[in-house]
Amino acid sequence: MSNKQAKGESNVQITKKAKMSGDTAALHLDGIPPDVLSKVEKYLQPFQLSPETLQEVSARLRKDLLRGLGKHSHHKAPVKMLPTFVRATPDGTEKGDFLALDLGGTNFRVLHVRVEEEAQKVLKMDSQICAIPQEMMLGTGEQLFDHIATCLGDFLESHNLKGQTLPLGFTFSFPCEQLEIDKSILIRWTKGFNCSGVEGKDVVQLLKEAIHRRGDYHIGSVAMVNDTVGTMMSCGYKDQSCEIGMIIGTGTNACYMEEIKNVKRIEGEDGRMCINTEWGGFGDDGCLDDILTEFDVEVDKTSINPGVHIFEKMISGMYLGEIVRLVLVKMTKDKLLFKGQISEALGTRGLFETKFISEIEEPDSGLENAKKILTELGLDWSLVDASVVRLVCDTISSRSAYLCAAALATLVNRIRNNRKLGHLKTTVGVDGTVYRKHPTFSSKLQKAVRLLAPQCDITFLVSEDGSGKGAAMVTAVAQRLAHQSRLLEESDGEDNEEEEEEEGQ
Repeated sequence: MSNKQAKGESNVQITKKAKMSGDTAALHLDGIPPDVLSKVEKYLQPFQLSPETLQEVSARLRKDLLRGLGKHSHHKAPVKMLPTFVRATPDGTEKGDFLALDLGGTNFRVLHVRVEEEAQKVLKMDSQICAIPQEMMLGTGEQLFDHIATCLGDFLESHNLKGQTLPLGFTFSFPCEQLEIDKSILIRWTKGFNCSGVEGKDVVQLLKEAIHRRGDYHIGSVAMVNDTVGTMMSCGYKDQSCEIGMIIGTGTNACYMEEIKNVKRIEGEDGRMCINTEWGGFGDDGCLDDILTEFDVEVDKTSINPGVHIFEKMISGMYLGEIVRLVLVKMTKDKLLFKGQISEALGTRGLFETKFISEIEEPDSGLENAKKILTELGLDWSLVDASVVRLVCDTISSRSAYLCAAALATLVNRIRNNRKLGHLKTTVGVDGTVYRKHPTFSSKLQKAVRLLAPQCDITFLVSEDGSGKGAAMVTAVAQRLAHQSRLLEESDGEDNEEEEEEEGQ
């Protein structure tokens, strides 16, 4: 992409189009005089990505997906394309009782989930939240897993489930190398955890050993669940055409059903497997440098992981507020906002929260919200300032939605091409606070995907509890497939059923 092309249309051109199409950006222009708008435009122009630029971003991601799937290229691929060993989506026949464990932060949840075939329902029966004390987050792995096993035991006791041996779905939201559906090696701790003796080990085995040490209850087969997969599977029981899971919250990621023959690290030619793309790493090799703004570069430089997850830093809730803050600081330094006075709060990293963007962009109450937020940030604002802040928020959240749309278009176009279809009808299961809470993000993303993937008809379903219900569905589908494969093996007169049962799970 040339730099000119990357910048796309000017803000004025974009907002003129917005007025014609009724887009929200137009609503933010009323309070901005033309001479101020033309100056503001210079700051916002680098965030405006033309449709051609978005097509180019999509094409680059397509190449990176192939690198991630390759047997010899995946080590160096920024988009990791991790096999999940989930080989099917729900078909509606799943049923039974399941446990789910969700560990991803300072609390973890234990859930009892019932899947009812007749009612085509996934019912979250009961759940319990257990705290993980700070000292335990930094203690030994044995202490942590003993604590989890104790809380699970207490839950089974209080819900009269202790005599049953129930299958368990384990959502473990830390970077792992998954080797089988029930074997997952922790690569590194994040989110404030640093328990010794866990990195490089199989977390399923550590859980089973902790339960064995207690000796007062048993669990059935275990299925490891990435949160994107849980999102896809929780929607997949309601809508069997759901084959993509996408999260746009604090971070961003997606998974989709790929043909096994294209996953070069996995043996076999037939069927499909869910691939966890880890698309947040797109751009880590510099391939998006021509569309990064000076503000993106600054956000990356001051983050805890510079040079890593570049795509995520342009899109997700952890960073959007900071991008807006940096733009406002530069405009203020250049005497375009707040009479040139930067308050202590505006000058402090992290104090302009991403939730402010959603509040400021509310169609009806946004201007009032903007005034309130700017006052709380200690700024001496005018009505023009408040309108400019709304436009800045709209521009940066729109870029996020359009980049997500470009990435999603890559996935749906890939599925369509894999299956040699003229037209694909599919469903995307979605979760995450940015998608759920921002007033216009979802509609912008959906509109842009339709433009970038015109031969795909996409339905969007917001996930209900992917880490609970979704984890149960992953376990249920794994059981169904294991049972089907056992039936085939029995009919072939095989004797070694137990061994194959374990492999299937």
